[in-house]
Amino acid sequence: MNLTQLRISRRTIALAAALLCTVSLAIGAHAALSVRALDAAKAVATEQGNEGSTSRLALLIGNGHYPDAAAPLSQPINDARALTGALRRNGFDVDVIEDATREDMARAVERLKGRIKRDSVVMLFFGGYGVQSGRESYMIPVDATIWKEADVRRDGVSIESVLDIMKEKGARAKLAVIDASRRNPYERRFRTFSHGLAPITAPNNALILSSATPGKVAEDSKGDDSVLVAELLQHLETHSVAGAEAVFNKTRVAISRASDGEQVPSVSSSLLEDVRFGAAAGPAGS
Repeated sequence: MNLTQLRISRRTIALAAALLCTVSLAIGAHAALSVRALDAAKAVATEQGNEGSTSRLALLIGNGHYPDAAAPLSQPINDARALTGALRRNGFDVDVIEDATREDMARAVERLKGRIKRDSVVMLFFGGYGVQSGRESYMIPVDATIWKEADVRRDGVSIESVLDIMKEKGARAKLAVIDASRRNPYERRFRTFSHGLAPITAPNNALILSSATPGKVAEDSKGDDSVLVAELLQHLETHSVAGAEAVFNKTRVAISRASDGEQVPSVSSSLLEDVRFGAAAGPAGS
């Protein structure tokens, strides 16, 4: 081999080595970018999952065993349990309490308050005895000692106060289902009393479903669940991707028709944008 051939061979080897090094660096850089992209995608997915798990909250209260009542109420506890399952299937983080005392209810409201974040969708359900006093509606705990109307304000938990907490914490949408328009066992002790519940004032972007028209009493059915919750569960199942307002209104219409107008639930809305009950947490129609 002469000197010229030797120089060409060395040059070829050097060029091949340089090319191989460049290709190796490119492959390594591409792999690093792919790993970074995958990690970023995982981080976004985790963040979205965390947001989804905390952005849909529900507090469910089912009170059935009141010492002052002639007999226990079986439906509120069944209703709370059935709604718990339905809401969890639709992506809600549910806190459910049964036969709650005044302290139990206060603690549950504080837990809810601590979990609400801005833009949360929050739902309150109460089944049991409700009493209106001073144009405001109160959820009655099982340990309430009520002999006069002032005791309602002392021992009861105002529905409006819970809605106001949702508003103060910046919840995007506030939902409430109140199944408490029963003839309460305390009315015979009052000099004067009002049947049913008072109109519930909805804060901004709120939707409220009550089992009867304000001032009216709804009789309990013989089923395991109340008429209100039974119809609500049916429409949640068949119209979960529809807006919450549509679900509430379908429930109201179905009960009104089935009872020939004897029981007409009340729907009060100040929603600026409707929300879905379904797992997708976006506004209806999005």
